[in-house]
Formats: sequence, C-alpha cells, structure tokens
Amino acid sequence: MIEQQVRLDRQARFPAISRFLHWLMAIMVLSMLLIGIGMVATESSRYHVLVSIHKPLGIAILVLVIIRLVNRRLNPPPPLPVSLPRWQRVAAEGSHYLLYALMLSMPLIGWGMLSAEPYPVVLAGPLHLPPILPQNATLYAWLRQLHTVLAYLFFLTFLAHFGAALLHGLVRRDGVFESMASFGGNAPRRP
Repeated sequence: MIEQQVRLDRQARFPAISRFLHWLMAIMVLSMLLIGIGMVATESSRYHVLVSIHKPLGIAILVLVIIRLVNRRLNPPPPLPVSLPRWQRVAAEGSHYLLYALMLSMPLIGWGMLSAEPYPVVLAGPLHLPPILPQNATLYAWLRQLHTVLAYLFFLTFLAHFGAALLHGLVRRDGVFESMASFGGNAPRRP
C-alpha cells in the first residue's frame, strides 16, 4: 500500500507552464534579493547599475506573479503525498501563501516608496511608471523600512522553501520535488 502511494505521489506533476513560471520566478526573485543586498552594501558606482536593474525586475516579478496566480487557479497544484504529516502540510500551504503575498507586496511597496520620495520607476529608457502614492517624506521612510523588513522575511521564506525542496528531493524522496523539477513531458495527474 505504501509503495503504491509513493508511486502515485511520483506521478503527480505540475503542468509545464507552472514549472516554467516557477523556475523563471525563482531565478528572478533570487536575483532580486541578491541585487537588493548589493544595493545596501555598496557605495560605489555599481549602486546605480543595481538600482536600474532592481526597479524593472521588481515590476516584472509583479506582472509574472499575477500571471502565476491565474495559472494556479486554472491549473491547481497536485496534492501533497498522504504520507506527509499534517504540520508539514500546513507549513507548506502557509509558506506558499507567504511567498505569493511577498511577491505581490514587495514590488508594490517599492513602487509606492519611490512614488512618495519621488523617484521615477524607470522600466527602460523613457518608459516610467506613474506614481501610485503622494509625495510624503514620512511615508517614504516608513515604506522604506517596511520594504527592508519584508525583504529579510522574503529571503528567510525563500531559504525555507529551498530547504523543504531539498528535504523532499534528497531525504523523503516522495515525488514532491520531482513534481516541480521534472522538465520532461507531463505525467498523469491524480484525480
């Protein structure tokens, strides 16, 4: 019975579009977090280069997370293995909600923060986003602090997600990691 369940667990796989969006956004989010660390750690001329990457990358993440949420609604994730303890199911679900909330809120907070200063959100060349908040130095300072605190939370959540993926892939070997990491054709989904 357990072997049969493990076999069923390994068959469930995210659709190709879900896997593509996941890995694309994983690279983008990790890049964004590392660029953010670089921005606060440097006073060199590289700071301006990092900022010029950080802003459009944040907006791209915002657009992609909206697409990803629509895709998730159309293509629900495969169920977790029944062998997974309840607390791990709750932790997995909670961490996914937190990741999505951070992927949505961080770019919006950054955009709002820059609007309050006012700094333009330059996407490319003359293409700028309009301000979404009024100019206000106090609001800017508060949003900047919030953006920083949430960036640390995002980094910790990202690491926890990565650690859980390694646990499933290397220790439990229950098919959870393979459901997102397989790049071959789609395996049958469980009913």
